[in-house]
Amino acid sequence: MAKVSADQFKRGMTVVFNDQPHQLIEVEFVNPGKGGSFYRTSLKSLKTGRVVDFTFKSNESLEDYEVYTHDMQYLYSDGTEYHFMRQDTMDQYSVPQDVLGRAADFLAEGDVYQIVMHGDEALGIRPPKRVVLLVTSADAVVKGSTVSGVNKNVELENGVTVSAPGFIKEGDRIAVNPENGEYIERV
Repeated sequence: MAKVSADQFKRGMTVVFNDQPHQLIEVEFVNPGKGGSFYRTSLKSLKTGRVVDFTFKSNESLEDYEVYTHDMQYLYSDGTEYHFMRQDTMDQYSVPQDVLGRAADFLAEGDVYQIVMHGDEALGIRPPKRVVLLVTSADAVVKGSTVSGVNKNVELENGVTVSAPGFIKEGDRIAVNPENGEYIERV
């Protein structure tokens, strides 16, 4: 694999750190008045999602870790794994639930998603920024409490429960962020 020196670090780059693939999510160059310059970084593990902070001297380097994003159609789930098909080659891939994280709750059969891969191994998903879903049931709100911005739980058509403002009722369509399951707006 190719080496990437610290002065080539860029946000979003994937590298091998402590024998595990990581993505650089923050890179800051620091040049103190005394001593050598260094790079302060935050690295997110592509396997566990854990973020670590680490400082690299300017002359240090890491191995490059090539990842690719492929458009894949979501086919079905067998309970523990989610099955996708590449649009260009029609090859099918199984992705474990822990790789997809919270986004797995918002997948819709037949929709196309961007799957991050290294070789034949799926490392993650790039879900859309918002998903529009129908509210199938909503808790009742005490009259007058909607003025104060009270939230309530609503159940969506995919069976997921999210917190939404008190004015949302059964039959409404709402936009939700699939990465964290948060309410965005009524559609």
